[in-house]
Amino acid sequence: MKPRSIYPATRSRHAERGAALFIALIVLVILMLGGIAVMRSVNNALTSAGNLAFRRDLINQGEQAVAKAIASSFPMGAASTGTAHKSLSYSPVALAASSEGIPKVLLNDTDFATIGDATNDLTGASSDVKIRYVVERLCNQANEAASAANCVVFEQMPVGGSSHMSDNAEPEVQPVYRVTVRVSGPRNTQVFIQNTFTKPEATASSAPTGSGG
Repeated sequence: MKPRSIYPATRSRHAERGAALFIALIVLVILMLGGIAVMRSVNNALTSAGNLAFRRDLINQGEQAVAKAIASSFPMGAASTGTAHKSLSYSPVALAASSEGIPKVLLNDTDFATIGDATNDLTGASSDVKIRYVVERLCNQANEAASAANCVVFEQMPVGGSSHMSDNAEPEVQPVYRVTVRVSGPRNTQVFIQNTFTKPEATASSAPTGSGG
């Protein structure tokens, strides 16, 4: 009886092993690419979280300018270029703004010099954080007291509310002020914040309070 050759079976097993190795290599490459993608995604997420935290920190530091603006007194009847009010970075009329609503004087140092003084800038938690702000009285007339005809105003009822309406008491008109803050930080980072507030209007003869920081 002629014996059967075992060589074809051996070649078949070698071919199967070669195919399995090739498939394993493909799977390994796919796993490596997936791992790289996951690492990049994690790094991007950490970078984004760090940027958001950095931005939030700058915004928090800028709040000191808002507090300073609210604590100041802004007399009406002063021209926006009046040197007496540069220490307040104050304009008695609304300023020209960019399409994002940011006063253009905060986007250009030369323009800012017409309304404010760089020595009034505040320093943040570190020396590389600079805070600049400008306050606008939301009116279209600089030399007139605030009224609903020429300003954005808030009308406050007299003390006692409706119980005094029978006395025909006129509500107190308070102009609306807007403070815009620019915070410049490391790596040329800039953030802007805005806030509005109201307060009784000082007379034209009142001396402004507040000084450069």
